[in-house]
Amino acid sequence: MTETYEVIVVGGGAAGLSAALVLGRARRRTLVVDAGEPRNAPAAHMQGYLTRDGMSPAEFLTIGREEIARYGVELVRDTAVDVTKGEDFAVELASGRTVRARRLVITTGLKDELPAVPGVAERFGRDVLHCPYCHGWEVRDQAFGVLATGPLSVHQALMVSQWSKDVTFFLHEVAEDDLPDDDLRRLAAAGVHVVPGEVAGLVVEDDRLTGVRLAGGTPSEEGSVHDRQALFVAPRPIPQTALFERLGAEMTETPFGAYPVVDATGLTSVPGVWAAGNAMGFAEQVVNAAAGGYRAGATVNGELLMTDIDLAAGV
Repeated sequence: MTETYEVIVVGGGAAGLSAALVLGRARRRTLVVDAGEPRNAPAAHMQGYLTRDGMSPAEFLTIGREEIARYGVELVRDTAVDVTKGEDFAVELASGRTVRARRLVITTGLKDELPAVPGVAERFGRDVLHCPYCHGWEVRDQAFGVLATGPLSVHQALMVSQWSKDVTFFLHEVAEDDLPDDDLRRLAAAGVHVVPGEVAGLVVEDDRLTGVRLAGGTPSEEGSVHDRQALFVAPRPIPQTALFERLGAEMTETPFGAYPVVDATGLTSVPGVWAAGNAMGFAEQVVNAAAGGYRAGATVNGELLMTDIDLAAGV
């Protein structure tokens, strides 16, 4: 038997739970489908969220799930693997269950593909970091490294110099000759030390990052290891947009992947489908995602309400 809801929220992170909270409080029969794979799971704390600064992502989600349950919102730990649109939306789950709804809010986020440098994945979210606004205060004034992975890495190296005056920019697989002269001047002006050569791995002692090792060297060879306490990297974002694509949503290419075209409320080009959080863009932090989910949830409720009133009124 297929169960029918007014709204299905796909994704149980900050955006999805926020949308569900608004919808539950609006007395909408709502289901959250949560795969349980939040992007910020490697981080011990989330920062910059007013009144929640320093809270662990796991605690944040636990409280969010408790809050939506108070308003009758259902949550299922499952993965949406397919969706079709007819008179309503049919969402197929990995468990084999099919659920239907009048409206969809998709908050499936993105995944971070880390550089293939030994040690980076193991230390990501601890002393291998990606966002100075998320982690810069916690490692302020330490010896920073920045791993070049593309043209935007220069911008990252310049940004982190706000939190430390000891920044080394490891070119890794980027040739120094490929850097524009203006970028080299900016790096010099910011006091960023540029080091050519491929990074072979990290040096970890007592469960702490202590250095970055260049290829072709050994610990005994002078210059092969640069003492560093924090390493910033730029993961390649992989947007989780399969459901949008299945529905034929208009997409737009960005330097950080393809995302659905949305209006100010998160409405996609597919009538009845909203996006929020990292499902609609790379730069949505937790606080932005929660706000976007709130906006989408409120818009969905209002749209459903006016649709039903117009139908009853015959207009």
